[in-house]
Amino acid sequence: MAKILIAEDDRISQRLAARLVEDMGHTAFVSPNGRHAYDALRVNDFQLLLTDIMMPEMDGRQLILALREDTALRGLPVIIMSAVVGVKEIAGLLEAGATFFLAKPLAAGDLREYIRRALG
Repeated sequence: MAKILIAEDDRISQRLAARLVEDMGHTAFVSPNGRHAYDALRVNDFQLLLTDIMMPEMDGRQLILALREDTALRGLPVIIMSAVVGVKEIAGLLEAGATFFLAKPLAAGDLREYIRRALG
C-alpha cells in the first residue's frame, strides 16, 4: 500500500493519525515539524502527506508552499489537519495547494475517506 508521512508535533495526534493510516494497510512515518517533513519528502518516495498547520521550524502553510514550488513534489497530495484555522485560512491553504482540510479533533471515518480520495 502507500507510504504516508505525518507532519505533526503533538504526540497524541501523531499516534492517532499513524494508527488510522496503519489500520488502512498503509505505512505511516512521523515527522515532528515541517522542516523535517520537507527534508524527508525530498529523499523518500511518499504518496501522501498529512500535516498540521501549527508546528515549529516550518509550519504547515510554509511546507505546502515549499512543496508546490518543488517540481519533484508539486503533485503530492496534502491533507491538512488543524483545530486552529478559520474559514479564510482554510480557503488560503487550499488555494496554496492543500488537497483537503480536516478539522481536529480527527474523526476516524473522515480521515479514512480523505486518505482514500487523496490516493485514489
